[in-house]
Amino acid sequence: MTWIATEPPRRVKLLFMFQTANFVPSVLDRFDPRARIVAAAAFCLIDTLVRQWESLVLAFAGAVVAATLAGFWPRTILARLAPLNLFMVLVLVIVPFTTPGTPIAFFGSWAYSWEGLLVAVEVVLKGNTMVLAVMALVASMDPIVLGHALHHLGVPEKLVHLMLFAVRYFEVLRREYLRLAAAIKARGFRPRMNRHTYRTYGYLVGMLLVRGLDRSERIVAAMKCRGFRGRFFLLDHFALTRRDLGFAAVTTLFFAFVAWVEWM
Repeated sequence: MTWIATEPPRRVKLLFMFQTANFVPSVLDRFDPRARIVAAAAFCLIDTLVRQWESLVLAFAGAVVAATLAGFWPRTILARLAPLNLFMVLVLVIVPFTTPGTPIAFFGSWAYSWEGLLVAVEVVLKGNTMVLAVMALVASMDPIVLGHALHHLGVPEKLVHLMLFAVRYFEVLRREYLRLAAAIKARGFRPRMNRHTYRTYGYLVGMLLVRGLDRSERIVAAMKCRGFRGRFFLLDHFALTRRDLGFAAVTTLFFAFVAWVEWM
């Protein structure tokens, strides 16, 4: 289930989305990647629609179980949720001030409402649930496998190619940036809050774009010399098995149970 393409460097794999060194082969790796992508999309859709606290907690518990089955350590899960929850702290602070309701506390003329706090907690719970679900079901895939699965699901080839090339050449652009940064430091550049610093960083970004464009033209020429005609040929294809049908049945039952808790 791979594409005829250069395998991305290990460093790029580890930087891709939520991938991390604290990840081990998991139970979810046995299932068809297409089923996992569809399950992640359905998970996010269901989590967006539900409003009852019981169903919200149930969906969050399901996302935690999925992340555990995906092989992520608890420390890794907390680390990956930390940037999101730093933003969610602002939600918890701001939303209760802007939502009318029963005041919990007063800060000057501003009232911190109980209804606003409930709305903020709901947003926090939904956000964490979605991130956990995507991290467990999609982000643990190899980028090449993910591109292959997206192609089979009908995503336009150009978007799939764009994702694969971005993953493959992210590290190349990073090394180019490090070389340019080392060059300006060797010439005595020290960043400060002045016009010279802003101008220098502008030149740095411009040179990075120019070199990236030059590199892309060489890559295109090399690929054309190897017979590339705008598409990757697949070595093999996905095939649904009984195991994948069982996974689809279990996830469907879980989503149906969440919906039953919400609307019954």
